[in-house]
Amino acid sequence: MLERITPVILTRDEEPNIARTLGQLSWANEVVVADSMSTDGTVEIARRFPNVRLFQRPFDDLASQWSFAAEQARTEWILTLDADYFVPDPFIHELASLGPPDDTAAYDSEFHYAIGGHRLRATLYTARPVLLRHGRFSFYMDGHTQRVRVEGRTLHLQERLVHDDRKSLRRFIARQRRYMRDEAEKLRQSDPKTLSAPSRIRRLRIVAPLLVVPYTLLVKGLIFDGNAGLRYTLERLIAEVILSWELMFGRRGDSSRS
Repeated sequence: MLERITPVILTRDEEPNIARTLGQLSWANEVVVADSMSTDGTVEIARRFPNVRLFQRPFDDLASQWSFAAEQARTEWILTLDADYFVPDPFIHELASLGPPDDTAAYDSEFHYAIGGHRLRATLYTARPVLLRHGRFSFYMDGHTQRVRVEGRTLHLQERLVHDDRKSLRRFIARQRRYMRDEAEKLRQSDPKTLSAPSRIRRLRIVAPLLVVPYTLLVKGLIFDGNAGLRYTLERLIAEVILSWELMFGRRGDSSRS
């Protein structure tokens, strides 16, 4: 099965992450990297890997970038990866053992979330389709991020990918400021009946920041993960505070990226 899969990765200034991610993909005949005009060492690092085929394309939105990247793959299946996703050996072994039925269009995966290599016992990160069959999916924007529309049956992978972003907290905050402008606009425009429970809570503005710390530390148990759990909780608090600020004071219709 592995020879039927092309890992596809989007990058933009991912120097702290990209070598670690690509280092776990030596099993792939080819890896497609679609770079959004990085200004750090991302491109140079990626080109050191002999199985990488790299493209550069100015960024417009995530759905368009993913659509472009997926079109470059030349195999039946693509494995969609962020540059801060680590593919552990058990996940690779499960991919190798797959025998997808004809009506299967995708496999989804849950995630381990890691801070500096320390895997947390829980995360707010939800499962998503990661292994997609060519011609059976499409990408679309949903708030600040892309979603995938699958045309066919989705099966579940037992093993998990690892999300382990080694970029600085400053970079995290800058990214969340861009993301949450789009997320706030989505929440303003959406019918509350169509939103998930977490999104309805977020629409209440100040409620989500008040809840996220006790929920993450106590309900999810990350208080037992030491500094890594505290860092993750801080990141989630920052994200919710920025979103609440955008909902209260942000300019409607302003989702420009700076």
